[in-house]
Amino acid sequence: MAIDNDFGRLHIPAIVKRLGGFLLACVGLLVALICLTASVHAWWAVAIFGSLVLLGLWDMNQRHHALMRNYPIIARARWVFEELRPYLRQYVVEGDLEGRPIDRDSRSVVYARAKGQESAMAFGTRLNVYSSDYEFITHSMAPRPHCEGDLRVDVGGADCKLPYSASLLNISAMSFGSLSANAIESLNLGAKRGNFYHDTGEGSISRYHRKHGGDIVWEIGSGYFGCRNRDGSFDEGAFQATAQDPQVKMIEIKLSQGAKPGHGGMLPGAKVTEEIAEARGVPVGTDCISPAFHSAFNSPREMIEWAAKLRELSGGKPVGLKFCVGQPHEVFAMAKAMHELDTTVDFVVVDGGEGGTGAAPQEFADHVGMPLREGLVLTRNALVGAGLRDRVRIAAAGKATGAFHIAANAAIGADWTNAARAFMFTVGCIHSLKCHTGECPVGVATQDKLRQRGLVVEDKAQRVHRFHDHTIETLKEIVAAAGLDHPSELEPHHLHHRISPNELRAIDRIYPFITCDQLIEDPGATRYADWWAAAQTDSFRPHRDIQVDREARYQEARGRGVF
Repeated sequence: MAIDNDFGRLHIPAIVKRLGGFLLACVGLLVALICLTASVHAWWAVAIFGSLVLLGLWDMNQRHHALMRNYPIIARARWVFEELRPYLRQYVVEGDLEGRPIDRDSRSVVYARAKGQESAMAFGTRLNVYSSDYEFITHSMAPRPHCEGDLRVDVGGADCKLPYSASLLNISAMSFGSLSANAIESLNLGAKRGNFYHDTGEGSISRYHRKHGGDIVWEIGSGYFGCRNRDGSFDEGAFQATAQDPQVKMIEIKLSQGAKPGHGGMLPGAKVTEEIAEARGVPVGTDCISPAFHSAFNSPREMIEWAAKLRELSGGKPVGLKFCVGQPHEVFAMAKAMHELDTTVDFVVVDGGEGGTGAAPQEFADHVGMPLREGLVLTRNALVGAGLRDRVRIAAAGKATGAFHIAANAAIGADWTNAARAFMFTVGCIHSLKCHTGECPVGVATQDKLRQRGLVVEDKAQRVHRFHDHTIETLKEIVAAAGLDHPSELEPHHLHHRISPNELRAIDRIYPFITCDQLIEDPGATRYADWWAAAQTDSFRPHRDIQVDREARYQEARGRGVF
């Protein structure tokens, strides 16, 4: 060890820096052994330092971690802090407007409403109202009285014998298997008490969905769980038997989900318990595969015809589609097929790319799938432009946690909003981000019976109910403040978005909102002309080179002053 005369600092040899922890353990062991000769009570020191020496020797000779080979013992501090990092960030470092996917302020409001506590805030907004992501609903100088009763929307057209009246806030798709039995029970019991629906997710209807009798929307994915043959194909008889259950109110065909659209999935056989196998109609202990695509149809036309068939087999219940928007021409192909067949689905659920999931590849969660705002605008325009909007309801799903999100979705064109993670918070989720590990600390996203024990169904069901009711009441207040009588009266011009520190625009000055039948009568006057032209009803693929077509139409539109 030498002293730097210029700076007066100690120069510690590199080997001491690297092996400092191990060398200290060796010195400690030596001192402990000396002390042991004087007193038998020093055995504990020998045990501690001896263990550290053995650990250091193991670190230096293991072959998997370079850091531990070079810095035995002390390198382990890195893994300790990595384990502690999520907790330190959430409980010590994280600000009220930080935290992903859901910020602390949003979580806190959900918790407060679920518990029946005061959710009002003091001293004004904490948002930066001059930031480029700020949005607001315009209020009126002449507010209206709050509308009475629940806010609902009728779903099901002339082809439906059993239409359904849906709440404007419902539980989005989350499967049994992803969520625990107690979580499913709590959600369904809360939905029954609050008179709103509970989407099953593609894992089908479990005994826990049925136990309390809450309204169910049965989601059918590409695995056809609950209505499948042994080879994984669709089973009409099994579908009909379950779909005609009075507890099942609507059928939702899942094409994709926002967090991992086009990906598919597999539940390993080791996780396919007797209860999961019973719900999904698969053998216990075998891999449960959800293909990335449906085998029941191969084109938009066949998809709409199949949806109409499901409506008939269900006894006339509403049937809809759920998807995350990807390639726009496919949404227009769906609209074209309904227009040509003069047969529609009863509703569509637009899932945003920001939607949640128990597990997804990071690239899919971060960079595949259109965000809700753009997907909702495009779907609204496809249905309006094809003259179908009065026959097809639209639901929005994607990171909704409060009444403003419902109001904003309504202004863009959604009839109702579904929420998943917000309702997970009501049953105890603490945002630990361990959904994919099976080690959820509060028993929400796990099949571990001991962890599930912490989730008391009666208590959490009441919270589910309270959150829904308080959020709907706040929505009524927003609508009344805007001078309106019902959320369905909200229009794009009621929602404003900040473009820059000195410019605000209404949403209909940011996104295009086309008029009824415009895609049928004059598609060239819209920004969607190229996508509409590429859409075909007998294939999901475009029937022409979209890029060439887009460039030609773009130049033509510029000449006409559309852009």
